[in-house]
Amino acid sequence: MDFRLTTRQQQLKATARELAAFIEKYELDCEEANGLPPAAHTEIRDAVLASGLQAVNMPAEWGGAGLTIFEQAVVQEELGRLTGALWDTVWRPANALRHCTPEQRERYLVPVIRGHRRDCYAVTEPGAGSDPRNLATTATRTDRGWVVNGEKWFVTVGDHADFLIVLAAAGEERAPTLFLVDKETPGVEITRVPRFMHTFVYEHPEFTFTDVEVPEDAVLGGIGDGYDITRSWFTEERLMIAARTTGAAERALELARDWAVERRQFGSRIADFQLVQGMLADCAVDIAVNRAYFHQVAWETDQPDADRKTLHAKAAIAKLSASEAAGRVVDRCVQIFGGRGYDRTYAVERLYRELRVDRIWEGTSEIQRLIVAGELVKRGTGVLHLPTA
Repeated sequence: MDFRLTTRQQQLKATARELAAFIEKYELDCEEANGLPPAAHTEIRDAVLASGLQAVNMPAEWGGAGLTIFEQAVVQEELGRLTGALWDTVWRPANALRHCTPEQRERYLVPVIRGHRRDCYAVTEPGAGSDPRNLATTATRTDRGWVVNGEKWFVTVGDHADFLIVLAAAGEERAPTLFLVDKETPGVEITRVPRFMHTFVYEHPEFTFTDVEVPEDAVLGGIGDGYDITRSWFTEERLMIAARTTGAAERALELARDWAVERRQFGSRIADFQLVQGMLADCAVDIAVNRAYFHQVAWETDQPDADRKTLHAKAAIAKLSASEAAGRVVDRCVQIFGGRGYDRTYAVERLYRELRVDRIWEGTSEIQRLIVAGELVKRGTGVLHLPTA
């Protein structure tokens, strides 16, 4: 097994770094204005299309970049360096859209890949977060299709998207099912736009659905497939979170290292103080170990004979470990910067706030621990091992 990047992967990494450097110039504007104006979004979209990194998770024959999971992780690590969650301006359509029918693909997915539309995933509810079985949003069958009623929270990109992928309990059987819902459909309403601790280039609105009528062909996948499709999305997205948080941690360490070398106190560089050196070293360990692990799991995910249940647990390990390690890294880096590390014009301060949510969304750290423990109890310690030939 050889984890050295191939020539293609090195080029993808360089392209992603170049794109991130272009987008980085919008960070302070995003922070100060809590988002970006339409003109900036257009400039970034054009840069993304020019880079060829649009829809990295979709096949090339549909217009996506057609990258493997490992290649996607390489790209996401570079984009994770951006503050303001500007990595999300380099759009990755929801993996669930792979289940589109040909007609749905032309209406929804292809325009997303081309940057003309944007999707958002509506799963969480006031009473259904970590446990989606508490799903209260319903879809009732009618002669014309379905009527959706319910409420969704934390719908990331919900302000910018023009259609939603809505998880609802369908029919009398309450079968968990995904529906494609255009945002302008009567009965769809944004009721609140919460302000969160981080600055995010997009918002996370709360939606209500009141007698929202959708046709039969609005079903994505099949009736009752909603949990399975969403679970598959979680596995890949948790790996991408591991990649992005590792990239963010490395940027924070780069900045803190440079600051420690340049900053002088008591007649010496603070990099010469052993307590500062200890923090720098601990940061390097956290980053190196987590990069090695998410690279391994991303590579395993691309193998055709990979065991999906084991990978689900390994992705949970990667997300849990990397997100918590990144929190430790950026906390140390803020400390190294001292008072300036508490200033929002410094990237380490923004990363400090923004990395906190990675221990919550796409499954809390506690849920990841339950997934890993469940795998251990049911199937033993195989989750710790590399696959055999």
